[in-house]
Amino acid sequence: MLTAKSELVVDRSADSLDVFLLGVVEFESAVALQQRFRDELISRGDRHGVLIVCEHPAIVTIGREGSQSHVKGDALEWRRAGVDVRWLNRGGGAWIQAPGQLSVYPIIPLRHCGIGLSEYRRRLEFAVLDVCRELHVAAHRMDDEPGVFCKLGQLAQVGVAVRSWVSYHGLTLNVRPDLSLVRQTRSNSRGVKATSFEAVRQRLTEVPQVRESLIRNLAERLGYETTNLFTQIPGLRRGTRSSNDNF
Repeated sequence: MLTAKSELVVDRSADSLDVFLLGVVEFESAVALQQRFRDELISRGDRHGVLIVCEHPAIVTIGREGSQSHVKGDALEWRRAGVDVRWLNRGGGAWIQAPGQLSVYPIIPLRHCGIGLSEYRRRLEFAVLDVCRELHVAAHRMDDEPGVFCKLGQLAQVGVAVRSWVSYHGLTLNVRPDLSLVRQTRSNSRGVKATSFEAVRQRLTEVPQVRESLIRNLAERLGYETTNLFTQIPGLRRGTRSSNDNF
């Protein structure tokens, strides 16, 4: 059940998932918000979870399996073009997160939900596959390669961090980003290029359509029946949708 909230009042229900639809958000603000909710959930002793869904102005993020060699050009070139490069303590490789791409951050108390790390990754990927089925996109996952793939390339990247058995970071889903931009990184060990729902479907695919499906399927895969919706957080630093044309 989806319950709309007009202001930030955290539902203390042990079995609810608070969903924050935040539009375009500066990456650093999203990281700080994840840490805030992660620390709150660590202090709780129940299944209450949080899901942050947003887009970011273009930024290169490199996880534990990534390296600078997986990014075309060096960090100085990117920064001169107005695109920051961030090293993160998450799984996964080097990604470009950009407008037209959903960045999804589930902050979930895995131990209280009875979910192990490998199972958690599978549940995230299966939720994306649920979205693919609803949009009539043939896709698959791989046991040895995080993410979701189709015949044209990689549709979603998965990279998770965990502290005290509470997850943060999560996944990115390519809805309709600038593919010439997001293909500037090697985001998987097989060298499979990024693609998008819009490219595969060959028709206009709007972010809100995919977002609604993803939230619903993630909540179900993670075992939450009650979902509370928030659209504002006081003091959150918003971003812009503009992407950079220099790469």
